[in-house]
Amino acid sequence: MKKLYPNASAALDGLLRDGMLIAAGGFGLCGLPERLLDAIQASGVKNLTFASNNAGIDNEGIGKLLRTRQVSKMISSYVGENKEFERQYLAGEIEVEFCPQGTLAERMRAGGAGIPGFYTRTGVGTLVADGKEVKEFDGEDYILERGIFADLAIVKAWKADETGNLVFRKTARNFNQPAATCGKVCVVEVEEIVPTGSLDPDGIHLPGVYVQRMIVGSPYDKKIEFVTTREREAA
Repeated sequence: MKKLYPNASAALDGLLRDGMLIAAGGFGLCGLPERLLDAIQASGVKNLTFASNNAGIDNEGIGKLLRTRQVSKMISSYVGENKEFERQYLAGEIEVEFCPQGTLAERMRAGGAGIPGFYTRTGVGTLVADGKEVKEFDGEDYILERGIFADLAIVKAWKADETGNLVFRKTARNFNQPAATCGKVCVVEVEEIVPTGSLDPDGIHLPGVYVQRMIVGSPYDKKIEFVTTREREAA
């Protein structure tokens, strides 16, 4: 099965439709599937639901799709650095399902493992628990959280071999690994593709069985979310 495609638009061909649920990797500006998000924006699909730790920042990451009003719902744990996201939410223009960070990662992992739901203490007694089933285990209350089964997963990896085995770089591993497993189809952009057999089997973070399509997205610009500087000390 050929997994390598020439560009993001080709890799997403036939997969996009209005109203779909997309699981996206990344954390802030780290490990974002930038090329795939740009292609989704260019496609014009709308009424999308994204399951992602955050929505990027203004005009970066999923933030680009917020600007073009292609996102109708976010399932996220953190939304604090995106003013357009905040504006749309406060104006009632977008639906937001807040989800604790660890719970969101586990919901993706559960979906990838075929687990429809699990119980957790996180969120008990808060707004997170509203409308959810509560069950007692060993004298403690737990709430039922549903696994995420996405129509499409888009992720960013550092290296891949020709069969789709992936290696993530440092903190870019964050949500990319669980997100990749929970989509019916997983499309990956990578910085480098190496020959099959050249990756250390013990160093592979995600087996190629989860990956259906790949592109090489390099080169990338290193974007900094907050630039903090100080005056240079006198010699």
